[in-house]
Amino acid sequence: MNRTNKDYLVVMLKGIAMGAADVVPGVSGGTIAFISGIYEELLGSISNINLDLFKTLKKDGFKAAWKQLNGNFLASLFVGIFISIVSLAKMIKWLLEYKPILLWAFFFGLVLASIIYIVKQVKEWSVLSIGIGVLTAVLGYLITVIPSVNTQEVSYLFLVFSGAIASCAMILPGISGSYILLLIGIYPLVMTAISDRDVKVISAIAVGVIIGLTTFSKLLKWLFTNYKNEMLIALTGLMIGSLNKVWPWKSVISTYTDRHGVVKPLLEKSILPQNFNGDSQLLYASLLAIVGFSLILLLEKLAVKKH
Repeated sequence: MNRTNKDYLVVMLKGIAMGAADVVPGVSGGTIAFISGIYEELLGSISNINLDLFKTLKKDGFKAAWKQLNGNFLASLFVGIFISIVSLAKMIKWLLEYKPILLWAFFFGLVLASIIYIVKQVKEWSVLSIGIGVLTAVLGYLITVIPSVNTQEVSYLFLVFSGAIASCAMILPGISGSYILLLIGIYPLVMTAISDRDVKVISAIAVGVIIGLTTFSKLLKWLFTNYKNEMLIALTGLMIGSLNKVWPWKSVISTYTDRHGVVKPLLEKSILPQNFNGDSQLLYASLLAIVGFSLILLLEKLAVKKH
């Protein structure tokens, strides 16, 4: 595909939109890629990262390998994603610390609407598929009641694993990488690391993302090609079960002290809205949940119009 510099600028802008989606739990970068018309090209380009690419590099040189990779497209896209993630991380870190109820309410609306978006793509329901949905819903809930990761004990290997799993969101319209990080329990840690330019954490996640894109992407592509219905139902169940994770109102059961001496929640339980310092924030939280819900519906309409 012959593109001009202007075309690559547009690709970068789409990358910025994907990056913003991947930072926010509930909005999938894969969904943005699908809506903006680059989903299939992205999958194809990622699939080009294989042994044949290295053979081309050795035999014909960098220029031929770069062309085979569709390098200009991927480079433009990932520059946009990087710009977006770095720009938004500081704001989200601040909101997590000072306005957690309002932020989680927005996330809750996003995830709830994402579940509906995925369910609409399911073509057929059966006893087996319903069983898959129930099992993954139970799994999703169990994940949310496991104590959060103590960030003093997070290993480099665990961060690499987290990045690899989160990278799958680029290939799965409907579930976001940041939501996966949230379930694993290291979303706040990653946002802080990006905001504070923590090279160790960022590089570990980046290595994981590269591994995930070059390995899991092929498996997920195969699963979606051959078992799309079952995969969609499994995702639906997982997200329904894990809604507990993004419920805005929590009661802290136990805490831990991080490496900076700050006391943080280790285990929490969801509670009904109640007065916090005389202000339940219920109205604002409800409005933000509606905004988040409506945003996904808008993206869905854009996708339908484009396809």
